[in-house]
Amino acid sequence: MEPFGHIGPINVFKTMTNRFWVLAGLLMSLFGCNTDKPLDNPSRGEIVIAADESFQPLVMQLTSAYSGIYPDAHFKVVYRPEQEAINMMLKDSARLVFATRSLKSNEQAVLKQRKIKGATEKIATDGVALIINKANTDSLITMNELQGIFSGQTKQWSQLKGGNQSAPITLVFDNNNSSNLEFVLNTFNVKDVKNLRIFTTHSNREVIDFVRKNPSALGFIGVNWISDSDEPLSVELARDLRVMGVSSKPNPTKRDDYFQPFQEDLGMQRYPLRRPVYILSRETHPGLGGGLINYITRDAGSLIIRKLGLWPRMPYDRIINLTK
Repeated sequence: MEPFGHIGPINVFKTMTNRFWVLAGLLMSLFGCNTDKPLDNPSRGEIVIAADESFQPLVMQLTSAYSGIYPDAHFKVVYRPEQEAINMMLKDSARLVFATRSLKSNEQAVLKQRKIKGATEKIATDGVALIINKANTDSLITMNELQGIFSGQTKQWSQLKGGNQSAPITLVFDNNNSSNLEFVLNTFNVKDVKNLRIFTTHSNREVIDFVRKNPSALGFIGVNWISDSDEPLSVELARDLRVMGVSSKPNPTKRDDYFQPFQEDLGMQRYPLRRPVYILSRETHPGLGGGLINYITRDAGSLIIRKLGLWPRMPYDRIINLTK
């Protein structure tokens, strides 16, 4: 008969050690060795926001104001052309997106495949401002004249009614894939830009600088860059520029037929080149993104939108009690 193996001090120690690590593993899994990052909530945490660069002043002021109320709320804002910003959200590289459109059906399908409902909230009406050099006194234009420019039929300032420039019209945008360019091309049904004199920079601020130095330039920017009269940078950027008045009438007869992209004309839908501003969200829990959206749409955030010269979707109601 084979002898039984010897059970000595070494084997007993190994057995006890193995049992200890098994028990420790069970305890860690049950009581708190969870390495997942804690979920953010409406007043605490950090999320990434992607936004088209044309909305930079708007996004900066809204997020800064919210963080001022909730010091533990942090926003990492990334500025990209609109399509890139939306793609960041679809790839889970951003929680929220500030954009001029809702998601397309194929983009909604990406979220649906991941069992994410998503949300779209309109927060304001914005306008694409047409800016020209101060030396260019032709500050009125019609939608028909713009259609002629973007169809390639009108190439010179002198072809416009009241034009005082003899140079060709140079169309200046902030980026090849920006929301400003996409909006204007869609508005005038432009399919091919090869025959157009288009120059793109890298930002709305560079568009402003280019127009300030070039009397023949016609620049297109988000109006929130120049519409906040209380913001020193906005006032400085608007210096030495003219904002064109635009008329939807084919044959306007008076100055009042033209409108600029400022608050009242945006809200009353008189300015032709107006567009919505949306926040797109992929948030799946009551988190920091939802807190920011609620602040913007249902609280004092709408006052910031008004201050920037845009038209908020939900006006901020102020109750005034009058007493004798």
